[in-house]
Amino acid sequence: MSVLVYTELSKGKIKKSSLEAVNYGSRLAAQLNTTATAVINGDADVADLGKAGAKKVLRLKNDKLKTNDPLYLTAAVEQAAAAEGADIIIFVHDFTGKAVASRLAARLKAGMVAGVVDNPTISGGSFAVKKNVFSGKATAVYNINSAKKVISILASSFPIELKDNTAEVADFAVNLDNVNSPIKVKEVKQDTSELSLGDADIVVSAGRGLKGPENWGMIEELAKTLGAATACSRPVADMHWRPHHEHVGQTGVAIRPNLYFAIGISGAIQHLAGVNGSKTIVAINSDKEAPFFKSADYGIVGDAFEVVPKLIQALKTFKAQQ
Repeated sequence: MSVLVYTELSKGKIKKSSLEAVNYGSRLAAQLNTTATAVINGDADVADLGKAGAKKVLRLKNDKLKTNDPLYLTAAVEQAAAAEGADIIIFVHDFTGKAVASRLAARLKAGMVAGVVDNPTISGGSFAVKKNVFSGKATAVYNINSAKKVISILASSFPIELKDNTAEVADFAVNLDNVNSPIKVKEVKQDTSELSLGDADIVVSAGRGLKGPENWGMIEELAKTLGAATACSRPVADMHWRPHHEHVGQTGVAIRPNLYFAIGISGAIQHLAGVNGSKTIVAINSDKEAPFFKSADYGIVGDAFEVVPKLIQALKTFKAQQ
């Protein structure tokens, strides 16, 4: 029995969240006296996967996988798991993990827990994992009793430890001849932002309080000054003010940065569910009754169009003095 970890690339590099998943998988494998194998869709320097604890790295090979179609990815990971004899398959709880992990669990008749936030407890045949419930207000413990197990971990829940280890790297040919997908991919667009949300230690996010996409310049300037990634609330993405990959919240990307700025966002429970793992939250809103102030570590009651430019100037002055 081995542990299989699905990993992803962002701008040609291994995602931070994928390194967390490999760390998680290697620690789990050590408890089970086995090894962790990482699978990756794409070509890149995979040395960090070995440093994170993978003993083997399989590069998935089939041109159809370039579309990131979840049906093709599900079949590819299933074949890799069979080849490795893996009974435990680990994903990150992101867009790909949500689309593929559940499909794979159904195909394997495996028990599945999504959004795991702690290392498993294995004792006397029991395999228990923890996840957040009630929009992060509580933690529940789930026991997976099935022979095969599928787990997705919540990003930024585990520290990354890189050691001086190397992994065996091999190509893995995937057969997708019998997979008929109804999805037709017209084009694949790459995120052109310098810093992805999942890898960012600081995130600057804004909502409808910005009044329109033409006012996003000050958000981008604040993010650039801080070396941060930009994000938005769901209504902003739905109105096409900002791209959907910047949407954070329960139905978007769940993030856990060290510092999260919420500017002009009221703080609906669905949004809070995706960001309340942030270590420090700063809310800026003209409405002193905005729900976000109850969850924020720091709050500024004021007009964003007055507060943010002053904040940018103060940060630039501070940095110039360093």
